[in-house]
Amino acid sequence: MESTKLIVTEKKPEQFSGDLLVYYIELAKKGGFKCENTIVQSWLENSGTLGEFSAKSGECLVFYPQTDKKNGAFSAKRILVVGLGKFEGNETHDELRERCRLSGGTIAQQAAKVKAKKIMICLPEIMDVRPKEVAECISEGVLLGDYHFLKYKKNDPDEESFTGFEEVRLFVQSSTDALQKGMRAGQIAALAAREARNMANEPGNSWTPSHFAAHGRMLAKKYSLKCTVLDKDDMKRLGMGGILAVNQGSPEPPKMVILEYRPIHKSQTVLLVGKGLTFDSGGVSLKPAAGMEDMKYDMCGGAAVMALMQAVGEERPDLGVIAIVPSTDNMAGGAALKPGDIITHYNGLTSEIVNTDAEGRLILADALAYGLEKFKPDCVIDIATLTGAAIVGLGHHRTALLGNNDELVARLLAAGERSGEPLWRLPLGKEYTKQIKSLVADMKNTGGKSAGTITAAAYLEKFVTDTPWAHLDIAGTAWEFTEKSYVPKGPSGIGVRTLLELVRKWKKEEKALSI
Repeated sequence: MESTKLIVTEKKPEQFSGDLLVYYIELAKKGGFKCENTIVQSWLENSGTLGEFSAKSGECLVFYPQTDKKNGAFSAKRILVVGLGKFEGNETHDELRERCRLSGGTIAQQAAKVKAKKIMICLPEIMDVRPKEVAECISEGVLLGDYHFLKYKKNDPDEESFTGFEEVRLFVQSSTDALQKGMRAGQIAALAAREARNMANEPGNSWTPSHFAAHGRMLAKKYSLKCTVLDKDDMKRLGMGGILAVNQGSPEPPKMVILEYRPIHKSQTVLLVGKGLTFDSGGVSLKPAAGMEDMKYDMCGGAAVMALMQAVGEERPDLGVIAIVPSTDNMAGGAALKPGDIITHYNGLTSEIVNTDAEGRLILADALAYGLEKFKPDCVIDIATLTGAAIVGLGHHRTALLGNNDELVARLLAAGERSGEPLWRLPLGKEYTKQIKSLVADMKNTGGKSAGTITAAAYLEKFVTDTPWAHLDIAGTAWEFTEKSYVPKGPSGIGVRTLLELVRKWKKEEKALSI
């Protein structure tokens, strides 16, 4: 639940009387179990666990201890032991962080099964990972795993409802400011990603461009950001032919939501552009009916940058961050854009529309050109559920990454690994740009089936001029992402934590990016 309390405590686990007490079990190199609590370790060794538990990573087992305060036994209603597996010593730092995060998700899953609302987790010692990071990643995994979207579901009177944790305590022998900060960092990242999931889970009739605008204004008020919303008349005045064209078939007016975080002592500014297509029917180039309900997720890029601004508002970094969400739906109304039409973008480039279902690049192009001209950032990153070709090429396991700046791309790759949201770089070049040449306009909006993810990025590249730029195609990872204990079915909230990690590390790596 959104109001979950996270607490670092030194209170002895034996005194915890809540619903679930959690211990981590490491698989020793020479065999056997390794647990910080000797009583729990003795239980496991003496019982043999009947083959139900071997301490492999992701394995778990629930005990129901006898309450015996006189002899120092446990007061908790249940004890959960979670396997960490064996540490070989060749694991990367990012792999160890992810193991902590996954274990947190496992705890959330098991707690939900027994409807445990108050839990205590005894933080383990992980080789080569600072306690601060252990607290961060376990907190992140627990809160990401404890996600429930129940807004439209009626409670079943015959079944006790479970809406999530009320309280999560992290036990350590000695609490420090660093541990507190680690826990808080994990909490901020998880809650932001959960907010992106909430937006994506909303149906198309309950999350429209106006809802993006209202959410932006709410964030601005709460976190002292600046929010500007461009409406249809503004877009006509500015000549934003891409987003206006996509919106032609819809009764819902478009919005372009702009959030600005500008700290006093900032030295650099990052511009983020997220695709906010609240429902995509394909327009005149109509999508197949089967699975079209998932097209409410076509705004996950916009949700990601909006949710990131929530985290930025909480953490107040020295880096300036500006987010733009161009938002509309893509419908096949009587005035809808047609194949063969030619439109003019904000920067004056014309585009021949070959397929109205290739609409995301049209709205992103206007936002990119406008944002770069108005804000003159040091770099720009766009994120979008842009092409089915990304799924064909990379499945649901990695986000496609393209860009014109090696250092920016390298920073994003590192941020993705560190946050458990891996990316894979694809090439760009003149040979791909040739595929979107048009006989009647400056370009056309598709380059055919071949290299569809790359040609979509080549289209966007025409609107970023010489600014360092990266493009994230999350079509394969925004939903149906690789199965993980902390990622639910449906929208994953992908991109939020990667972008947040980029912002967090920017200060250490800060220097002018050049092409």
